[in-house]
Amino acid sequence: MVEIQGNTSGLAPKALKALERIFRRRVPSDRIATPELVQSLAEASRESTRQVGVLVHRSGSIDSVIVGTATGLMLPDIGRLRAAQGRFRGVRLVHTHLYNEPLSRDDLTDLTRLRLDLVAAVLLSPAGEPRQFTFAFNVPTYAASDLPCRVEGPFHWGQPQPDFGSLITSLEQEFARRSNTREVKAKDGRALLVYVSEKRAGATRQALSRLDELESLAETAGVEVVDRIVQIRDSLDPKFVVGRGKLESIVLRAIELDAETLIFDSTLTPGQVSGIAGHTDLKVIDRTQLILDIFAQRAESRDGKLQVELAQLKYALPRLDARDDALSRLTGGIGGRGPGETKLEIGRRRARERIRRLENELENLIRQRSQRRHKRLSADVPTVAIVGYTNAGKSTLLNTLTRAGVLAEDKLFATLDPRARHLHLPTGLRVVLTDTVGFIRDMPETLFTAFRATFEEAADADLLLEVVDASDPEHLEHMRATTELLTKLGLSERPRLVVLNKIDLLGEQAQLSDIADASSIALSATDHSSTGTLLARIVTSLFELGYRAQMPQELPA
Repeated sequence: MVEIQGNTSGLAPKALKALERIFRRRVPSDRIATPELVQSLAEASRESTRQVGVLVHRSGSIDSVIVGTATGLMLPDIGRLRAAQGRFRGVRLVHTHLYNEPLSRDDLTDLTRLRLDLVAAVLLSPAGEPRQFTFAFNVPTYAASDLPCRVEGPFHWGQPQPDFGSLITSLEQEFARRSNTREVKAKDGRALLVYVSEKRAGATRQALSRLDELESLAETAGVEVVDRIVQIRDSLDPKFVVGRGKLESIVLRAIELDAETLIFDSTLTPGQVSGIAGHTDLKVIDRTQLILDIFAQRAESRDGKLQVELAQLKYALPRLDARDDALSRLTGGIGGRGPGETKLEIGRRRARERIRRLENELENLIRQRSQRRHKRLSADVPTVAIVGYTNAGKSTLLNTLTRAGVLAEDKLFATLDPRARHLHLPTGLRVVLTDTVGFIRDMPETLFTAFRATFEEAADADLLLEVVDASDPEHLEHMRATTELLTKLGLSERPRLVVLNKIDLLGEQAQLSDIADASSIALSATDHSSTGTLLARIVTSLFELGYRAQMPQELPA
């Protein structure tokens, strides 16, 4: 006998017998429920004074018998993976309502979230006899205002039912057509962005700024963002980050928009990832994981690839015992769904061994890079490092000044490996100009630690050029984040020139005066003719540092 699930405590033997008899019922493929099944459910509800339901497989067999409370039913875990795009779960829920009440919000949430074939309720009379029948099924949505399901009834119990098999077949075909015709613009599918914050002054404005940056990160990673969700709470939920009700609405929204991924702006704990993933079909990732994915895609040199792998392993190590598929992109199968403890321990030990091996390899590469820097310093050639927020235009500036021809894209983290090129200043002085990895606010600690050696290309620089995207409304926040990271690297006191880039994108010239001061240099990195002032200021700064190359008679203002 298959186990009866749910709220079975305190049931009388007669009620248990009535529940056991339900397993004998079978339902033809053209019926939602048969009279025999409905009568068996009603009898079990009368004896138990609780809602009773069954999950009916398309083959007609009863997969599960579930006992709830007088007003609700908690479904067992039926798995989260769907067979194919456009397909439903392959089971339908038929259950009783003791007080003649219609389908509840929880009923419809289970229908849409679990992709059930159908949810039906048998509405009982006060005497516990079947009186009415109502059911709901998923429907495709074509506009934001469309509901994801349709409710039929309630009808008198004796009214003929629609052909269940034909209904589900036509619905799955319609969902498949809609999925095939919906354009997916990104290689890694569609995602919802989620920002959650505690209540404080400016929380809404910050939410918009953070989501703008998160959307840029998602697009850089190859994901199409289809919606953005904000919740401002008194305090973050320790298990789901958002509230349980909000999570249900997020899942419904993802189903409506065919989104496969939830991307949270905050860094999630392993328990939060597991909790959220346990309530949805969707892949759940956080901001740290998203940035790591970008670095993994864009790393080209052996040095960069080793640093990315090290950061990924350090991020994944405490999450290897998360028993779900939410982290499968990073764990590569180690610690996946359902392994035994022994396999988890093996996975952790191998990860630690790989981390030690990567750290040793990186130490060797750090020494080699240090030797190259030492040669440049011994040649008494001044070094100028370009630093700043990601996508501020650092690589473009390097190309414009030195014709380096390095990759420069309008994407976050286009540069992961330092690029050094010679620059001949107007006075004849030759300098080494170095492009560095872009900074980002709240940089993940694992990433900062792994890339610290790369960031320290700026440590031996005589002069820093801090490039700022003047056209970005968040440029002051970007400058603050850059200063924090430079302080963390011990470079806050290094001579620095602030370069306000992308002034060609400012709408009005008056805006420049609002953000520029006497010490900053405004230019457009795509226009070589606008770099004269910068070159002159570099000459002056290096002269003050003791590099006595011949000074020009007049420097541009």
